[in-house]
Parts: sequence; structure tokens; C-alpha cells
Amino acid sequence: MAARAVVFGYGEIGVRCLGALLDAGVDVPLVVTHRDDPAERRWYASLFDFSTERHLPVLADPPLAEIEGQLKNLRPDLIFSFYYRSMLPMPVLRTAKLGAYNMHGSLLPKYRGRAPLNWAILHGEKETGVTLHAMVEKPDAGGIVDQEAVPIGPDETAVEVFRKMTEAAETVLRRSLKKLISGKIETRPNDTSKGSYFGRRTPEDGRIDWSKSALEIHNLVRAVAPPFPGAFAGSMKIYRTSLEENKQPPSKTLGPYREGADWFAVCGDGKVLRLLEVEEA
Repeated sequence: MAARAVVFGYGEIGVRCLGALLDAGVDVPLVVTHRDDPAERRWYASLFDFSTERHLPVLADPPLAEIEGQLKNLRPDLIFSFYYRSMLPMPVLRTAKLGAYNMHGSLLPKYRGRAPLNWAILHGEKETGVTLHAMVEKPDAGGIVDQEAVPIGPDETAVEVFRKMTEAAETVLRRSLKKLISGKIETRPNDTSKGSYFGRRTPEDGRIDWSKSALEIHNLVRAVAPPFPGAFAGSMKIYRTSLEENKQPPSKTLGPYREGADWFAVCGDGKVLRLLEVEEA
């Protein structure tokens, strides 16, 4: 008899991981996702559309009482959360006979919480990854089932790294699934005291402070580059930059300046940043 799993998910990783479950013959009697916000710039696949195309029962932002009622009737073996945007309460998690597991976008225990990839790039990390872990009451704190690291290049943007993370998430799930279904999974400790936690980011967090170092500003631009809202200074939006290690600033005045058709900026550490892609209002 096929294992039965209820999936909570959203976006590209939700689609890829649900596809991996179906490929493995897992019975998915319910998918729970979020409505696609028409005001949000959507650059990823729709889990709602994918589920509908596969003729799977799918709910978008249902009330908690409806979710709990469905799960009591379905009695799933497993619950998965693949980039679902809401915490699942313990009464929901307890309905899974073999456990409930989340795919998180960092190498836990580092970067627990929201927008882990963006925070990792902002802080200049050279690698990140994905972690499949047991869900418990505290966010991103359950035992670790498996992880896969991906490198972050010095000029890579968040969406470029995210594409690698999507592949890694599917790899981790396929690698772990047999043990999860057997109920004989062993987890590693997730020592949150040795990690970090970050909250959600807003478009305002993309505001550039030219008193920061060139590297810090370069990392900010990479972290929020489109399809995210983008970095900005006044009415100028800056989408891609490069470090100019050998270029001397024309003055000590901080901020953007122009040389012919090219844009540069003087940063707080006296170094120059080339502004490769800008949008002027």
C-alpha cells in the first residue's frame, strides 16, 4: 500500500518536491497552498496550477479548522511543508503517523526564520543550501534529516542561487524518502544555540546606505536583485554591481557619479562600485 502524504507548499520548490513524491508513487490526497497574489511579481511555478493539472485535491489558504478536519479524515502517514509560508500548529503536525517534515532554505541551524537565502547573501556567505528537518513547535528547530550545500558565487544574485537550491531540495527529498516512508529515519541534532534567526524582509530593506563598504552594498544589491524588489538610492534603482578594486574615486563625496555612459559609486570605505544595471526615475 502506497504511503499517504499531505503536502503544504508554495512556489518552485513546492512544485519540484511534490513532483518527486508523485514520481515515487506516494499517494497525495491533499495539497494546501497559498493564493497567488496578483500584486506580487510571480517568477516561480504555481503549486495550485501544478496540483490541478495532476488532478490532486488542492486548497488555497483554507481556514485552520478546515485543514484540521481534512487531516483527521485523511489520516496521513506523512506531512510535508515545501516553502509553505505559514507555521503549522502542533495539532496539525500530530495527525501524521510517521512524522511531519519541512524543507528549509538554509543549512540549519544557521539562518532559521524568514528569507534565509536573501539574508545569507546579504551577510556575504560563500555557501548556503537546503535542510529537510522534522517540524516541531519552534520554527526550524526540529531534528535534521538531511542537507545539501550549494555554493554562492561572489557576484551571484538570490534568484541565481535559488535555482541551485531548487535542484538541491529535490535531491534531498528523493534521497530521504525511502527512510521517511519506512518510519526508521534517524535525525541529527539541530542545535539552535549555535545558529541564527532572521525575520522577514520588506522592500524598504533595499535602501542603500552609501556610508557602508563597497562589499556590503554589493551584497545588498545581489540579495534583493530582481525578481525581488531591488536595491535603491533615492529615485535610482540598482540591479547589478561589480567591485572595482583598482579604481580610484574622483572625490570623497559618497554616492553615485557618472563617467560618460557608465555609472559608479563611491562607498564608505573609499572604494568604488560599478553600477552595471540601473533604472533612473
